[in-house]
Amino acid sequence: MKTPENSIQLSNLSEKLPRIFRDRVMLTLFAGLTALTWWDSQQGLDSIRFTFDQLVGIAPFILLSIGLTAYAKASGADSLIAKAFSGRETTMIFWAALMGGLSPFCSCGVIPLIAALLAMGVPLAPVMSFWLASPIMDPSMFFLTSGTLGIEFALFKTFSAIAMGLIGGFGTFVLMRNGAFSNPLREGVGNGGCGGSTVRNPKEVVWRFWQTADRREKFGKNALDNFLFLGKWMMIAFFLESLMLAYIPAETVSQLVGGQGWLTILSATLLGVPAYLNGYAALPLVGGLIEQGMAPGVGMTFLLAGGVSSIPAAIAVWALARPPVFAAYLLFAFIGAFSLGSLYGIII
Repeated sequence: MKTPENSIQLSNLSEKLPRIFRDRVMLTLFAGLTALTWWDSQQGLDSIRFTFDQLVGIAPFILLSIGLTAYAKASGADSLIAKAFSGRETTMIFWAALMGGLSPFCSCGVIPLIAALLAMGVPLAPVMSFWLASPIMDPSMFFLTSGTLGIEFALFKTFSAIAMGLIGGFGTFVLMRNGAFSNPLREGVGNGGCGGSTVRNPKEVVWRFWQTADRREKFGKNALDNFLFLGKWMMIAFFLESLMLAYIPAETVSQLVGGQGWLTILSATLLGVPAYLNGYAALPLVGGLIEQGMAPGVGMTFLLAGGVSSIPAAIAVWALARPPVFAAYLLFAFIGAFSLGSLYGIII
C-alpha cells in the first residue's frame, strides 16, 4: 500500500535525479531510440551518428543564439518591447510587428504578455501585430534557421514575420474601425504573468550587466535553461529527421509537396497546423524535406503557417481570446503564410 511517507520519498528521489531524466521530451527521445535500436539496430546506430553530427555542425549557431538571448534578459534589453506600444495606433502597429519579429521572448511568455497588453488597455490592432510576428522569428530562431536552411531563408523568414504582423495589425485596425472586436478577451483572463511584468514595469537597461551579481546570475540561469531547451528539441528534431530520411521515399515527398504550383503551397498552409512540432524542431525537418524535393516556397509556407497556428499555439489563443478574435488570428495567419510563401517561391 502506498503511504504518504513513500510518496514523499519518491518525490524527493525524483527531485534528486538529473534534470535530463525528469524531462518528458528527453524520456520520449530515449524511449524512441531504444525501440528503434531493438527493431533495427543498424538504423539505431545510424540515427545516433546522424544526430551527433548535425548537433556538432549547428553548435556555433546554438551557442550564439543562447548568448544573445541571455544577454537581452540579463541586461533588461527585453523591456524595450514596452516602447513599441506607445504613441499613435498606426505607429504602434509598425513597432509591434518589428519588435514581435525580433524580440527574444520565450514561447511561454508570449501568451501572458498578450493578456497583459490587452488588460492594460493597449489597442487590439498592435497587439495582433505583435501576436502574429512573435512566434515566427526571434534572435535564436534566426541563427538556427541560418544554420539549417541558409542565411537567405532566415532573412526572408524575418521579413515574413514582420510582414505578417503588419497584415494582421492593419487588418484588425480596419475591422475595428467598422465596429468589430469591442471586447477581445474572454471573461476571467488575468493581466499577464512572467511576460506581462516586463511591459507593466519596464526597468532600466544595464548593458554592462556583468557588473551586478544578480544580473550575472540571471544570465547564467537563462543561458542554462535555453541550452537545455534548445538542446533537447534539436536532438529530437535531428532524430526524427534521420528516420524521415531513412524510411520516407524521396519520390513520395516529391509527389506530395514537391510541386511549384499554388495548390502545393495551399496544402502546406493547411498541413502546417497539425503537422507542425516545436519551432526549433521544425527547422531540420523542413531542411530534410527540401533535400528530398520540397520546393523552398512550400517549406517557407509550412514554417510560417505552423509557427503561428500550430495546435498548441492555437489552443492558447483560443483560451485567451473571444471566438471572433481567434478566427481573425487564424485568417490573418493563413493569408500571410500563403501570400509570403508564394512570394518566396517566385523569388527563388
